[in-house]
Amino acid sequence: MPPSDTPTNARPQGGGAGAGGGPLIVFDQVVKRFGDLTVLDHLDFSVDPGERVTLIGPSGSGKTTILRLLMTLEKVTEGVIRVGGEPFSHMPRGGSGGLVPAGESYLRERRKRIGMVFQQFNLFPNMTVRQNVIEAPVHVLGIPKEEANAKAEQLLDLVGLADKVDAHPTQLSGGQQQRVAIARALAMSPEILLLDEVTSALDPELVAGVLDVLREVAESTDITMLCVTHEMGFARDVSHRVLMFDQGQIAEEGTPDQIFGDPQEERTRSFLRSVLDNGV
Repeated sequence: MPPSDTPTNARPQGGGAGAGGGPLIVFDQVVKRFGDLTVLDHLDFSVDPGERVTLIGPSGSGKTTILRLLMTLEKVTEGVIRVGGEPFSHMPRGGSGGLVPAGESYLRERRKRIGMVFQQFNLFPNMTVRQNVIEAPVHVLGIPKEEANAKAEQLLDLVGLADKVDAHPTQLSGGQQQRVAIARALAMSPEILLLDEVTSALDPELVAGVLDVLREVAESTDITMLCVTHEMGFARDVSHRVLMFDQGQIAEEGTPDQIFGDPQEERTRSFLRSVLDNGV
């Protein structure tokens, strides 16, 4: 945990999660097309271990597609994604040294390193809160049930739901369900946490509670976070770096103070004016 006098958005030093202390996530000339529509256009960017990066920009600019590629919900059209110094979107081809698109078993093993919280909560309605949180650690990671239960209780306490372990999702508010989803993602002990507009499906009065939980996660762990959000205040508070996307490319990047206080590109300025004028 960072010392109490360390700013939340102080940039971490390079850690050991990437190969040789290098970046943890690398997009190398990544292209993603859906038919004739190019959503990501030869995208190059990287994320260091422990870094918290927020992606902002208009709808359709490619932000969520980046997260979906990392969750292997989509496949790259061109280019390569690497995680921890290893090919992620591709795998080595025999002894030739070349790469081929990754197979399912290869992907399944590597996506254990990544947790994602979606716009929709996607909880199992027939399971209790505790069962939702321990399901994947027990059945995917093979963690003993007693150990998984202990960690679930710890995480549910972190997200403020220690008294809801035996409740079912239908007995919870939307904000509470999203907090369970955050605990469920963290229960897999991921190196990387992906957050896709996690407050967009919530009533306005529930947004602050979920964002407070994520601030606590950011402050109390060294997890690498890649976040898509329209909550500019949250992005400014928790991010080490903000990337402004437009038409599948990075239009501008910098610290939160630079992007929100003194953006250099007119596209960034106009986007921020539009979201802030709408009270986002």
